[in-house]
Order: sequence, then C-alpha cells, then structure tokens
Amino acid sequence: MEALLCPACQAELDTRRNEQICGQCQIPVHITAICPTCQQELERLRACGAVDYFCNHCNSLISKRTVQFKAVLV
Repeated sequence: MEALLCPACQAELDTRRNEQICGQCQIPVHITAICPTCQQELERLRACGAVDYFCNHCNSLISKRTVQFKAVLV
C-alpha cells in the first residue's frame, strides 16, 4: 500500500484512524476508504478487533488489501 499524504503539506499520514491531525502542519484531515471498483466511499465494519470494508454501491465486502484511501481537509 502506498503512503497517504497530507493534502496541505504532503507529510505521510497514518491510515489506522479516520480523523486525525497532521503531525507536521497540525491541520485536521479526514481519511476516507474508497472502493477500488466504483470509487465510492466504503463503510468501515469493526467487530472483535477485525476491520472489514463494505461497499453499499457494489453491495460487496472489499478486501483490506485492495481498499484505496483518500485524505481530505476538514
């Protein structure tokens, strides 16, 4: 998986959390999981420590290995 960069300063971000503040420029950033097939936002499902992604548009589970992440300024 390639590194996700802050849209403001291009510093590398941590994708384990949805909302965060960039460690370098202190700007709030929202990280969104995107379906690799239809480019729609994915629903994050968490249960018993496992994280899975579901696409409501494709109506299917999406593998964590294929999920794309997008960072946007809040």
